[in-house]
Amino acid sequence: MMNFEKRTGPDFGSAAPTYPVNGVPEWYRDAKLGFFVHWGLYSVPAWAVQHGEGVDIPTEDAYAWHQYAEWYGNTVRIAGSPTWERHQSLYGPGTSYEDLADLWDASAFDADAFVGELVGAGAKYVVPTTKHHEGFCLWDTGTTGFNSVARGPRRDLISEFHDATRRAGARFGVYYSGALDWHVSDFPAIESDTDLFRFRRNDEHYSRYATAQLEELVERFAPDLLWNDIDWPDGGKGAEEFGVAATLARYFSAVPHGVVNDRWGVPYHGFLTREYTHVDEIIPQPWESTRGLGYSFGYNSAEDERQTLSGPALIRMLVDVVSKNGNLLINVGPDAAGRIPELQRQTMRELGSWLRENGDAVYGTRPWVRFGESTGEPRRYTRSNGGVHVHALDPAVGSLLLPGELAGAEARWADGSAAETLAASDGAVVARIPDGLRAAPVATLTVAS
Repeated sequence: MMNFEKRTGPDFGSAAPTYPVNGVPEWYRDAKLGFFVHWGLYSVPAWAVQHGEGVDIPTEDAYAWHQYAEWYGNTVRIAGSPTWERHQSLYGPGTSYEDLADLWDASAFDADAFVGELVGAGAKYVVPTTKHHEGFCLWDTGTTGFNSVARGPRRDLISEFHDATRRAGARFGVYYSGALDWHVSDFPAIESDTDLFRFRRNDEHYSRYATAQLEELVERFAPDLLWNDIDWPDGGKGAEEFGVAATLARYFSAVPHGVVNDRWGVPYHGFLTREYTHVDEIIPQPWESTRGLGYSFGYNSAEDERQTLSGPALIRMLVDVVSKNGNLLINVGPDAAGRIPELQRQTMRELGSWLRENGDAVYGTRPWVRFGESTGEPRRYTRSNGGVHVHALDPAVGSLLLPGELAGAEARWADGSAAETLAASDGAVVARIPDGLRAAPVATLTVAS
């Protein structure tokens, strides 16, 4: 998967615009866990081809077998693809992707109950898709009639998400597809990585259109976070009043504590993003790991427990990401009616239960001198004012090796029990993991600083 902070251009030379200097605010670094919500027309067919176990990001020529359900609107246009074949059988020839708007009713969506599940799972910020690559807007926009108020649900879904998130006391962000909008484009289907950046509009007209939509979102919802995707149209990257630099300057003026990601295709960014990617070391800059609870962001009805993260796996993933200076933006993909799939709900609730007992070792922490160890049982480190938190990723082994730097200090497990030393050598200490914590996905020991 490409790293977007390395994709910048064109080079304007001496005519380059001046970008904001805003960094990454402390609230974002403290939050550690957010929830993406991918919901759109793709939630009606709710399908993508499966590649077995594991995420297989398309190679240069594999887009006909794209594993992301939210890419249905592109994959269905590739004649002969599994998605195209299924669409013909299910909906019949002549039914376009955009016709699915009239089949979407969101009848079971209760924003407060939905957001309550996310916050109950530990989310400190919530980021719904306002417009994905399909171009269908989920708010009452004045820019296009292709939106959820004029068609389909006939509801301002982003307004409902926003109000519920604020009521729940969480931060609110918006996802927006900047450079891709298949509704207002006449390009062929994207079938390769080359096409991904070739088949997109870069003209001034579209640049103004995208900016107008983004500024509607800022004006109406004052989002704490702007999560742009797949770059920005090149026609809006200069010093124009509708350009990225000026648009972000206005955003930060309206929301001084706001933050942005790195997918704008310009020299400025906030936090880095890593999608379905395992990071091996601490990244000094604030960054965010993102992926679905399954192998897709949009809901894929073909997925089962083999393609869905278990609660323990998600907990270990969160601890690993946080130990390396990252946040985790995990995605839930509701069905067309607005229900969280039961497999995803079960995993989310296990995460929330663990965080209620161990959240002090996650929220508000920063990396220690290293993220973990390359020898012995798997463990990760985080630090806070309370001390250094040592996370045993496999508590069933019954013991935890503490490095010499942490030997001799008072240490307590998350259940409140004091650490019991089993052995010591070469400055390291082995602590016994209490019986009651050995079945936990992660057992956390806090060593006083």
